[in-house]
Amino acid sequence: MRSISEITAFLTEFDHCIADDLEDQDLDFKQWDTQSRNKAVKTMVEMAVCMANGGGGTVVFGVADRVRGRERAILGVPLEIDINLLKKAVYDQTDPKITPVFEELRVPEGTGRILIMQVYPGMPPHTDSAGYGTIRIGKDCKPLTGTLRRKIAVETGETDYTAETVAPVDLNLLSATALEVLRNQSGKEKAPQDLLALSDIELLSTIGLIKAKKLTRAALLLAGTEESLRQYVPGHNWTFLHMTSDTDYSIREDRCSALPVSVQRIEDLLVPFNPITTYEQGLFHFEYRTWPEVAIREALMNAFCHADFRIAGPILIKLFSDHLQISNNGGFIGGITPDNILHHQPAARNPLLVEALTRLRLVNRSNLGISRMFSSLLIEGKEPPVIREIGESVLVTFLQRELDADFRYFVANESRKDRILGIDELLLLQYLRQHQEVDTATAAGICQRSETEIREKLSSMAAAGYLEHGGTGRGAYWCMSPDLYNTIAGDGNAEKRRRIDWEAAKTRVLSILMERSRRGEAGLFNKEIRHITRYDRNQVTRMMKELRNAHVNLQSRGHGAGAVYEWLKD
Repeated sequence: MRSISEITAFLTEFDHCIADDLEDQDLDFKQWDTQSRNKAVKTMVEMAVCMANGGGGTVVFGVADRVRGRERAILGVPLEIDINLLKKAVYDQTDPKITPVFEELRVPEGTGRILIMQVYPGMPPHTDSAGYGTIRIGKDCKPLTGTLRRKIAVETGETDYTAETVAPVDLNLLSATALEVLRNQSGKEKAPQDLLALSDIELLSTIGLIKAKKLTRAALLLAGTEESLRQYVPGHNWTFLHMTSDTDYSIREDRCSALPVSVQRIEDLLVPFNPITTYEQGLFHFEYRTWPEVAIREALMNAFCHADFRIAGPILIKLFSDHLQISNNGGFIGGITPDNILHHQPAARNPLLVEALTRLRLVNRSNLGISRMFSSLLIEGKEPPVIREIGESVLVTFLQRELDADFRYFVANESRKDRILGIDELLLLQYLRQHQEVDTATAAGICQRSETEIREKLSSMAAAGYLEHGGTGRGAYWCMSPDLYNTIAGDGNAEKRRRIDWEAAKTRVLSILMERSRRGEAGLFNKEIRHITRYDRNQVTRMMKELRNAHVNLQSRGHGAGAVYEWLKD
């Protein structure tokens, strides 16, 4: 949910964008219906239900969401509307009951007042009193269909398949090998030694995998034999394929084994194709693999932890000549998408299994696994993983790339100076190595942040000397500082990549046009001016308008792409 100060900051953006651009999973803007109070209240109830089902959020009433300009967008809510009556209306017309918190924000526009409705997450599914409901997915409120109701049941843990008990406690159902591997892996991750020293049954019981003297499916997934897994978790299995083309493979292995054994075996299968290479540079000796072990481990743990074991189909690992794919059945839940996965609150499809692995230090509930995957690749100058949702499955792709020694040395050297580069900094620097500049909207998309958050990050990177800032307002942009670019690229193009300053660009274009006129040559097209200044089409159009207003001798002929700018002699 968003605070009053955040909403106030958003209102200042309306001169540059529409409210719809600022909406997110937990934020929506709505215009108040001044023609019908009943319709306005109905909309409020619908939004309360939508946000409560979607994990909570903030709805700002009194703002037109598709109008640019603060004065036009902020219409306000009538002063006679009583907040207490609105709260009662939402409470009376929802099931289970929703009690939102309303806040009033005074503004100089419209009626002088907008209302902010804070909806806290409840126990979904919520509906209105007629039984109709929606759920917040991204920026939209989607009908609460049967499929979505099932997803909510999964997200709230009501249908945790791994938590169901399936058989009385019996050591014959457990694999001694799986338990040994489980202890070894947990020990490497610094799990409590007193926990690992327990007997097999005590260990499983302590981490919550034995209930009423019965084994849960989660217990078998962590420590079961192949036979017990096939009997009680028939949807659990995995397949490894070394692909020679899109349709043919040279190596295949199909297994049904406990999770720690599965992960270890898959890592072993990848070793011949993921060798260690040592690189020495100054004081640093880097050992690296094509795909960092931590990235592979996190991807495999995510695939097994968040798989939907009720769907028949394996965890699939496909190794190609230039990339590696890891996929599992079961799409994203809890509002997570590929576009917000870096910073979204974690959501577990199999809560009991994840809770047990967390206590064993094999997974992290703070959503650090995805960050580790990204960071381990980015610090080596490689592209981050590509994460996609395809139907009811999630696919993670790692591209095969070589170590960028200059970038890795730069990151290590900054670390020695106590300058630890986070995911945002790494993503932006990697982008700017390949692009001349980045604007706020693009940077926000790359880092999966709001524009307000990313402006602060860009400003701090500029203050640290990593970036340089140019332009103003919506035309603001950032580029890599020449010194840093020369350090991590070394191609000598640092200055050539920089955009010309606005006033310097005007002077340069004007000088070229005057010189061409003196020689009797043709003027310049928009495309040619873009090449000279490195500005985009709209920026060139605006610049040339300023020049024409300041110089009567500067004229334009034609329209659109065929327009040409010329300097007319006196």
